[in-house]
Amino acid sequence: MQPSIDVAGHEIGSANRPFIIAEVSGNHNGSLERALEIVDAVAASGAQAVKLQTYTADTITIDSDRPEFRISADHPLWGGSNLYQLYTEAHTPWDWHAPLFERAREHGLVPFSSPFDSTAVELLESLDAPLYKIASLEIGDLPLLRRVAQTGKPVILSNGAASLSDIDTAVRTIRAEGNDQIVVLACTSSYPASPSESNLRTIPVLRDAFGVQVGLSDHTMGIGAAIAAVALGASVVEKHVTLRRADGGVDSDFSLEPHELAALVTESGTAWEALGSAAITPTSSEGESQRLRRSLYVVKPVRAGDLVTPENVRSIRPAGGLAPAHYESVMGRAFRIDCEAGTPLTWELV
Repeated sequence: MQPSIDVAGHEIGSANRPFIIAEVSGNHNGSLERALEIVDAVAASGAQAVKLQTYTADTITIDSDRPEFRISADHPLWGGSNLYQLYTEAHTPWDWHAPLFERAREHGLVPFSSPFDSTAVELLESLDAPLYKIASLEIGDLPLLRRVAQTGKPVILSNGAASLSDIDTAVRTIRAEGNDQIVVLACTSSYPASPSESNLRTIPVLRDAFGVQVGLSDHTMGIGAAIAAVALGASVVEKHVTLRRADGGVDSDFSLEPHELAALVTESGTAWEALGSAAITPTSSEGESQRLRRSLYVVKPVRAGDLVTPENVRSIRPAGGLAPAHYESVMGRAFRIDCEAGTPLTWELV
């Protein structure tokens, strides 16, 4: 198992509360002021990190209207959209990155981004980004992976639409550059994603197969899948966030609102804390419950020589007497001394 990963003072690993990443993506709706408001809301939620995407339409595709450059007509959100136009609408202008990083750091958040080419890495390095995220569809861009790995910063990989072989190649590529600070996120690259296709049981499989920290990049509605992922070992959870879904935007339909993000922070922490250990033994807080467990008591006054019967000895709460397992063994024995009701039955009495 890979040791925990330090990111700007936050430890990512199974011994720590989940690292919650709020993805801004295109939910700024073309407004820097709105993007800054989202950062403020993320900080208020208690999440640890806020993530951007660093590309332009020209760095991620070309301006072509050939059929290959259009999203399939039956896509639930962006059906028929031209890629160049969609990315023009959704991208975060590069000159916004500095003020967004600054605002995040003022709040104590970890700001970072998904770069989509080497020029994006250069911009993010100039802003001293503390880690990088490789988006699902870029997992096969090995030159990009090498460039990111060479920064020496932790690398988060989403595995949406990827095969096990794709993930293996990506992890090997990063490690070949001397960088072993890797987090692999289970991800279903559909928008919104169905919980039935989340396949969260892959999370421990990814951890064990690659010896990496693991998590979930979640595009389902709500926070249920994310909480379940923590129970399966996720150390990182990434969710898209917006101010109000009713405001619209390219990613708004599957994004959390601030109060939902706050609930995710709280409940994922609860889920992590509840994991505890695999030891099946009474806990330190169960002392009073142990004291109140059933045991054998004298329930009616008896005199020396009387026989133990179901009428004068019963299994009741609290503890203090013989275990109820001895009930049959004591039946029919004679009392040695007089006893009043409420006396715990012990071997010395019969």
